[in-house]
Amino acid sequence: MQLLDPPIPEAVPARHRTRQARVVWGDRVVTIGGDAPVRVQSMTNTDTADAIATAIQVKELAMAGSELVRITVNTPEAAAAVPAIREQLDRMGVDVPLVGDFHYNGHRLLADYPDCAQALSKYRINPGNVGKGDKKDRQFAQMIEAALRWERPVRIGVNWGSLDQELLAALMDANARRAEPYEPRQIMAQALVLSALESAQRAQELGMAADNIILSCKVSNVQDLVTVYRALAARSDYPLHLGLTEAGMGTRGIVASTSALAILLQEGIGDTIRVSLTPEPGAARTQEVVVALDVLQALGLRAFTPSVTACPGCGRTTSTFFQELTQTIDQYLRAQMPVWRTRYPGVEQLRVAVMGCIVNGPGESKHADIGISLPGTGEAPAAPVYIDGEKVATLRGENIAAEFQTIVEHYVQQRFGAASRHPDRVA
Repeated sequence: MQLLDPPIPEAVPARHRTRQARVVWGDRVVTIGGDAPVRVQSMTNTDTADAIATAIQVKELAMAGSELVRITVNTPEAAAAVPAIREQLDRMGVDVPLVGDFHYNGHRLLADYPDCAQALSKYRINPGNVGKGDKKDRQFAQMIEAALRWERPVRIGVNWGSLDQELLAALMDANARRAEPYEPRQIMAQALVLSALESAQRAQELGMAADNIILSCKVSNVQDLVTVYRALAARSDYPLHLGLTEAGMGTRGIVASTSALAILLQEGIGDTIRVSLTPEPGAARTQEVVVALDVLQALGLRAFTPSVTACPGCGRTTSTFFQELTQTIDQYLRAQMPVWRTRYPGVEQLRVAVMGCIVNGPGESKHADIGISLPGTGEAPAAPVYIDGEKVATLRGENIAAEFQTIVEHYVQQRFGAASRHPDRVA
């Protein structure tokens, strides 16, 4: 059989070239843009005035993998609590940078609560919510001046739902005078992009360095988001923060966010991301972080946790055993990562396969670093285990799950531990 000529090219995202911003807290520096990896951001939903509850949730988000955490700063009580939140986090050894989310009264809060301004590592400014009429320019300038005083970067975050109405009205009027007017949705997209770019230009005129400015233009619709960010990327080299402003709940929110982010990231657009999920009742806030990490890992842009390949199941896999084992192994690997990241460098590249029958089980297991092919319906009650492509054991009986987890633990220690970095295989 002849090879295809030319060969099929690999699908590798080519990053859009942007400036590099730095977000700092203590010894922790998170670089954004340039050659830095795409960063994951999240946001708390606690009342910021409750410093303990907010600090606990920030810690949970950081432990889940969030590299920046945004908190609402909307009242004097919230602003007064920010230094206590930072102090509590430092006491717990959580050095994740905090981003202050300001709307309407940010200019006053940053001026009246300098300890809050200093405790935050970055400010988020929405140009549609900094003021109206003659107050707008003055209050925007006051926020930029605070950022300059405390040497903090800013994210100028434009939102579809809080767009500068004066700018939108001016563009709509100009469009109405055209012989062939554009669709209103196209004007809305232009207004988003122009609001971000003009605000960034104004910040630079006030003395803000271009590499201390990050832009975002968030909407709720996938196709609109793709359209707006393509236009923004074509017209600027500021680092870009991606995310739907409201993705929704459950699978709908996950699918919408994944669809939008994947398209843009594959085109090299985006330097930080957030998945804005509505938490289901009782669900952890950390779900949005897990989804963001999984998107980046699925695209091959970053690796955070060992991957677990598992078949969907069919008539050959009527037992739920392989599903339970897959879940157990996946949860175990995620739970170990806070410790493993420092103890076993490179462990996030580990590939594990848990397969449910003989059809694809052995093949997938051989392709993984370590894999197990469980017996399907009518198969012999035996589970071959493969390590680095070679069969090393066959498990039987009621303790298959525990024995396989022990093998995984041993493999991690042998392959990624300091004592033995490059074993050929683990017996």
